[in-house]
Amino acid sequence: MRLKFLWPGKTKSPELRGLQGFYESRIRSFAACDVIETREARGLEEKHAGKIKDLEARGFEKHLDGAYVICLEDRGKEMTSDEFAAFLRRRDSDTGKPLAFVVGGFLGLADRVVEKADMRMSLSRMTFSHELARVLLLEQVYRALTVLGGRHYAK
Repeated sequence: MRLKFLWPGKTKSPELRGLQGFYESRIRSFAACDVIETREARGLEEKHAGKIKDLEARGFEKHLDGAYVICLEDRGKEMTSDEFAAFLRRRDSDTGKPLAFVVGGFLGLADRVVEKADMRMSLSRMTFSHELARVLLLEQVYRALTVLGGRHYAK
């Protein structure tokens, strides 16, 4: 299984960066994993949301070709951890395509990126910061891979 995680900019919180690195290294014991931090729109005010999303979309698009694209968004499909593990198993056996998980910045994703998605996924009906969503996604991928690998993961 090949996994890509894409998001704009580096995680600024040192605590969240530490958790991110923790789960990245654990995921790599199960699957090829690339974390791609694309260009983040800086210095623009929220009133320029379209411009910000467009700039960030350009950074994502060059990494999506040939991948099964999963965009995280609040209106996406929700799954239990077991359902998510089953989804990863199906995707791995159905195609040789890498799975590309795309997490937007503070304003979310541009419509044109979401339209390219093979799937839209939600981590919860609650709203999380984009940096915390990165860690939650990595933890759930690691949890799913342990299930698929037959290892015990505490509930």
